[in-house]
Order: sequence, then structure tokens, then C-alpha cells
Amino acid sequence: MRDGEPSLSKIESVVEQKVREAQERGDFDDLPGAGEPIPDIDRPYEDTWWIKRKMRRENLSYLPAALQLRKDAEEATSRALAARSDDEARAIVDEVNVRIGEALRKPPAGPPVTQQPLDVHEILTQRREAR
Repeated sequence: MRDGEPSLSKIESVVEQKVREAQERGDFDDLPGAGEPIPDIDRPYEDTWWIKRKMRRENLSYLPAALQLRKDAEEATSRALAARSDDEARAIVDEVNVRIGEALRKPPAGPPVTQQPLDVHEILTQRREAR
């Protein structure tokens, strides 16, 4: 150690002093998450933990485009069957069919798109029979 340089123990004591003073001032009171368990503390460490947490928080999907389209088609069918009117059901099916058509014309990267457009008339028939 050179003359004039603080020793490691002096630096540590200065840091401890600053932390203690901040605690006494209440700088650490009412911080977000105080008193709550640390999220994901029991999960194994991953380099991409922050990406996964953000995707969960923002309800984003990690599915490839073709699989997401299939999932969206299934959800659209369920929503159309539960719709309040035939017009609403038709709009739901038409919206997903436009996306399916675009994906079939210009396939996205990843697995091939195998989802065919939904049959509006079949879904409307199922909807009417269920009522």
C-alpha cells in the first residue's frame, strides 16, 4: 500500500458508516418489495432471467410464430363460440383468418405454418347448436 491511500478496512468502515447513516435517515424505508420474498429466489440462476421476468410481467409469448398462430386460432374459436352475436363471432374469426392468410402467403421464420383458415360457417353452426 502506498502512502496516502486509505486501507481496505478504512474504506469498509466508511461504507458501513454511510449505510448506517442512510438507515437512520430512513432512506431504505418503504422501498418497493419490502417485506416480500425475493421473486424467483428458488429458481436456478439463468443468464436470461430478466428477459423471462419481463415477458411474464408483460404477458408476452415465447412461441415461434407458427405455434403462436395455432394458439391464437384455438383461442379465437373459443371466443367466437362464446360471442354475444353472430356478427361478433364472425369478426373474431375474420381477424384471425387475415393473420393466418398472411402467414401462409409469407411464412415467418421457424416451424412451417400448418394452420388453415378457420371455417366461419362451421363455427357459427357450432355456436347456434350450443345455444
